[in-house]
Amino acid sequence: MTATLARSPLTREFVDREYNNRALVPGHPGYFARWEKDSAYVREVLAPHRDLPYGPHERHKIDVFPAANARGTLMFIHGGYWRSLDKDMFSWLAASWVAAGISVAMPRYRLVPEVGIEHIVDDIVDATNWLALNGPRYGAPAARIVVSGHSAGGHLTAALFATPWSRLKFDPERIAGGVPFSGIFDFEPMLHFAFNADFKLDALRAQALTLVRRKPTITAPLLVAAGALESSEFQRQSNELAQVWAPQARALILPGLDHFSIVDSFAERSQPLYEETLKLF
Repeated sequence: MTATLARSPLTREFVDREYNNRALVPGHPGYFARWEKDSAYVREVLAPHRDLPYGPHERHKIDVFPAANARGTLMFIHGGYWRSLDKDMFSWLAASWVAAGISVAMPRYRLVPEVGIEHIVDDIVDATNWLALNGPRYGAPAARIVVSGHSAGGHLTAALFATPWSRLKFDPERIAGGVPFSGIFDFEPMLHFAFNADFKLDALRAQALTLVRRKPTITAPLLVAAGALESSEFQRQSNELAQVWAPQARALILPGLDHFSIVDSFAERSQPLYEETLKLF
């Protein structure tokens, strides 16, 4: 496996500065407010199948936005550092994909500190199993599924790609691609992060979650993206996963985008992240 990239010493001050995205982007409340407003409108217009259960927990729910004559399904996994936010904030993303003939599925999952991050990975495996087995009855084709996610959802996307085949209830060849963006794939810095009060990671659990020390099991191509205005650590995280999972994975560092504006670009036609994802179908 390729050697990992060099990084700065992991002091508490350094990690909190590099990984606190809301502090790095003071205008983030404006994104959240707009996303909530636009999502309510998109749900009203597109009338998705909402809160379909994929497991026993109250947060084990998935929304499906079917496209007419869909040629594939995009699953989008929201972020929030595994501890906040919700699928309902991101319904707006579905509009441009549905218009392009791609159905969209958005799972909700359990959060820390109620459960550990490894259990949230289990939720995403369960949600993907449900989508592959049940999606077609709700207008989400299961022959070509692209899995995507932002921030914590980026990690969860890549974690799915490292899941043993024995845990999948469908042919892994149905996964046509993966797009983890602005994700965390090396968990050692999280041991020094203030949010570890919720993560409750120790060295062994962080090592088990670290994907740059593992190999993918699903062989579909991966586009690992980050914004050029994100912190050096977030760019390192994406570059490192792409490097160690090459040639299956490649990095895409997007000029002019920060940790929140990159989400907008994922739904905007002519933007590289959108166009490169669309090619996976």
